[in-house]
This record gives sequence, C-alpha cells and structure tokens, in this order.
Amino acid sequence: MASDRTPSQFADLAESIAREAATLAARRRSEGVEVADRKSSIVDVVTAADREVEALIRSRIAEARPDDAFHGEESGSASGGSGITWVVDPIDGTVNYLYGSAEYGVSIGVVRGTDDPTTWEQVAGVVVAPATGVVFRAAAGQGATRDGVPLTVSDPASLAETLVATGFGYTADRRREQVSVLAGLIGEVRDIRRGGAASLDCCAVGAGVVDAYYERGINPWDMAGGSVVAHEAGASIRIWEAGGTRSFLFASPAVADELEALVRGLEAEVLDV
Repeated sequence: MASDRTPSQFADLAESIAREAATLAARRRSEGVEVADRKSSIVDVVTAADREVEALIRSRIAEARPDDAFHGEESGSASGGSGITWVVDPIDGTVNYLYGSAEYGVSIGVVRGTDDPTTWEQVAGVVVAPATGVVFRAAAGQGATRDGVPLTVSDPASLAETLVATGFGYTADRRREQVSVLAGLIGEVRDIRRGGAASLDCCAVGAGVVDAYYERGINPWDMAGGSVVAHEAGASIRIWEAGGTRSFLFASPAVADELEALVRGLEAEVLDV
C-alpha cells in the first residue's frame, strides 16, 4: 500500500538509488560519451548512458516497490496499484553531460497520484550531481537539505534585486519565444542565469543560490525531484498554461506574485494569447 512508508523512508530509498545511479553516470562519463539518438530536434540528444542509468533506476525501484507506477524520460511509463509514482530523469542536463560540464543531475521524484505536476502530491525528491557528489534531498513535511545541511530560500528585497534562472527548449521556434520573453524580463530583474539542468535549477532556488527559476515547456521528469527540494525549502511553485504549453515558476515567496504577473504578461505579448 502507498501508506506503508513515510516520506522520509521514500527519500531514503530514492537517495540510495540515486547515489548508485550517479556513480554509474559518472563512470560512463569518464569512459567517454556518444550520442545514441535524437528526439525532438537535432540538438535534443540522448546518450547510451541515459538509457543505462534509467534502466538501473527502474530495476531498483521495481525490486523495492513492485506495485508503484513509474514515469521516466527514456523508457516511458508503467502503471501501478499503490498510488505512488516515481518520476525519473536519469541524466538531467544531457547536453552538459555530453560536453563534460559538471551541471547535470540524477533526479528522482516520488509523488502520490499520477505524473501530472498540477495534480500530484509531493512525497519525496532527491537530486544528485554526479560530477561533484552533492546530494539534494527532501521529504514532505521534513524540509530540504544539501549534503545534510538544511536549506532555506532567499528573501530578495525587490523584483529588481531578483536573480532568475531559466532554460531553453530544443526547437528553434520555442527558443525564439523564450528569448523574446527574457528580453522583457532581464531589464526588470537583477540578472539571468542559465545552468542547463532543470532539476539543479529547482534545487538552486531551494538553496538560495538563485531567487527564482522560470521555464516554459519543461517535462514532469525534469522538475519532479527538484520541485520537492524547492518546495520544502520554502519556495512558491506556480504552473500555468501559455499558448498550449505549461510554464513553471519556482520562486522565493517574496517575489513570486510579482514575478509571475510579469512573466505571464510578457508571454501574452510574445505568444499573442
């Protein structure tokens, strides 16, 4: 049954699996990485390591929790009868991984309900950065930590002093839209940061490394693990539809309302909706 583990126990299991997966991802990176396939565009790549790491994660979850549902970036979904769903990105930031950047993560989110972030109930989330060994962890009602140290979101004094992380999609049209929105945003905030891994951007909000993270068009697996970390550290999470695509905002409560209103207005102008 879904209630046979506490959120902390789910976090324990997710952390154990994520650490093992991170070790495998780092080892494969040291051996050299090749593109195995492309998805939405020529720059939307998947490596053999993505698939191998997800297979490991999926098998470990199935061994420990055979009745749980699964939703992964590379291997798709499997239904379950427990009410619990594991939402997994085996290597978030694949392009960074391909190029040898340290900004990639193994992301595991545990939710009650389906893989829809507008309806699921967060249970636990773990994001491990294999290149550095940093572990972000959160359990519902238990707070969030980075390497065991409690996290708290920042408290910017104004929108003008707000540091915003963002990301870009893989298609040319999506990127042009995103840049047009940022053109209106950058003059209203402190600055913009682009890391290249949504899971780590969410965790950066929780850690106060940035004040907010906004992106249009990310997938559930991109943010499932990191969103629990951000939320448990005190971040406000906003999700809305813009031009038929979901936009996501993870922000310090001090600026969440004002930033959401600004971004929504810019999206409406750019997308003509």
